[in-house]
Amino acid sequence: MIEPTVTMPPRRVRRPPARRSVRPPREAVRFPVLAVVFVCAACGLVYELELVALASYLIGDSVTQASVVLSVMVFAMGVGSLLAKRLRCRAAVGFGLVESGLALIGGCSAMVLYAAFAWLGESRYVLVAFSLAIGVLIGAEIPLLMSLIQRAGRERAGRAGRQAPPGDRDDAAGTVADLFAADYVGALVGGLAFPFLLLPWLGQLTGALVTGAVNAVAGGGLVLWVFRHDLTHRSRALLVAVNLCVLTVLATATVLVDDFEQAARRAVYGERVRVAVHTDLQEVVVTGGREEPPDLFLDGRLRVVGRDEYRYHEALVHPAMNGPHARVLIVGGGDGMAAREALRYAGVRTVTVVELDPGVVRLARTDPALATLNEQAFRDPRVQVVYADAFNWLRGAADRLQERYDVVISDLPDPGITPSAKLYSEEFYGLVARVLTAGGRFAVHAGSATDRPRTYWTVDATLRAAGFATRPFSADGRIPGFAAGPDRADRAGRTGRGPRDWGFLLAVRGDRPPALGLAPGAPRLRSLGAGTLEAAARRAERTRGAAPPPSTLVHPRYGA
Repeated sequence: MIEPTVTMPPRRVRRPPARRSVRPPREAVRFPVLAVVFVCAACGLVYELELVALASYLIGDSVTQASVVLSVMVFAMGVGSLLAKRLRCRAAVGFGLVESGLALIGGCSAMVLYAAFAWLGESRYVLVAFSLAIGVLIGAEIPLLMSLIQRAGRERAGRAGRQAPPGDRDDAAGTVADLFAADYVGALVGGLAFPFLLLPWLGQLTGALVTGAVNAVAGGGLVLWVFRHDLTHRSRALLVAVNLCVLTVLATATVLVDDFEQAARRAVYGERVRVAVHTDLQEVVVTGGREEPPDLFLDGRLRVVGRDEYRYHEALVHPAMNGPHARVLIVGGGDGMAAREALRYAGVRTVTVVELDPGVVRLARTDPALATLNEQAFRDPRVQVVYADAFNWLRGAADRLQERYDVVISDLPDPGITPSAKLYSEEFYGLVARVLTAGGRFAVHAGSATDRPRTYWTVDATLRAAGFATRPFSADGRIPGFAAGPDRADRAGRTGRGPRDWGFLLAVRGDRPPALGLAPGAPRLRSLGAGTLEAAARRAERTRGAAPPPSTLVHPRYGA
């Protein structure tokens, strides 16, 4: 018997759903990580520039301060990278705490540095300490982020039931390249934002505090959101609490920054601050009571002492006026005091003042005490003010001017201050020689002959190298108690007092030193007392030592 054949319908075989491929960890977290690296790098460079700028302002010698900050910070970054190896097992919470610490220390660094200078009188050690701390924390960032990214790759692959793809393991170099690219681009943005946005809009103190807040939000947000699965409940609560505390401290400091700055300024200058303004180039402070002559500070360095400034300006100007003096050029002198002395001579037809900072001239014109002290020099029709860098202006002046100057007066900060070093160079003096008449005289303020003899005689050697013959002399009259020289941090000098004299050089082109005397009818130099210019010259000559080499643009030789 043949059984009928039954055809069964085809059996549908269920295929297991295709396993979704694991997204490479670098792609999964790439954008938020690179964005945070970009922000943190920008913040880190702002901290560096804040320290360099404030240290140059408070201590002086910007080249030295920049070298100290950058070299210490780069060294500390290497130390931070090594120390980060100990935090790899807890990379998420470690990175969060590192960013919180960096935000707090970097954000408050400017205020603490300024406070140390104002109340302790010393900020070098604080500068080094902040450079070390910030460098260590910056150095720990990239290694911890690399650990987080690599761990994310292993854990994602583990949850998918397979090993991490070979591409993930082999692409560590690509991940490092991405991180460093974001780091370098962020540093570029931070470096440009500091001088063009933060400094002019917020100032040094507020700018650092705002940068710290941005740093805290970016670093904390990355860990608490992107890497939240790497945190325990306790570590998550710890990071939230720490970040809130850091932001609270930074916000409170931002609210109080104006009161802090006023208190610190009183600690530096005393209770008699009359005017304090920040120009585009520097801080200008005028102190003094209503019934006494004012004192003028530029970037914290004493430039005009109202009760005896005549000693300096008379000795600087009057010996140079012994001869033809119809056309006078003053380099610097934005306070108007040198112009005042030149205008005492009836034979003066024009006085040209080349000043870099319009804010100083504006204050000298409008402040009643300063305008009284300079006898309204800038209202005299014979005075013309040019706002320019003197070096660049002189480069084109020889071809632009139809007449030369009979007298050139260099009324500049001490040569040990780095920004003014180029105006004490052989190249600058060569430019001055081009605008002088054949018998023209050049008067140079060259710092203290007694306290800084090497700097003083370097100016002399530089003038001689530029083709000038010189006569040195000095005048007494420095008031102790505040640095008038290049090192602002040492307010009373290392010997407990300020410099004891002003050193000057009178120069003419050629090889015959100029006669050191006064023009007929010139006022008696009160800075000399009962002495004579010849006695002042002998006093300066006693400080002469071995002849130093001249200073040039590519090899500046001035120091504090």
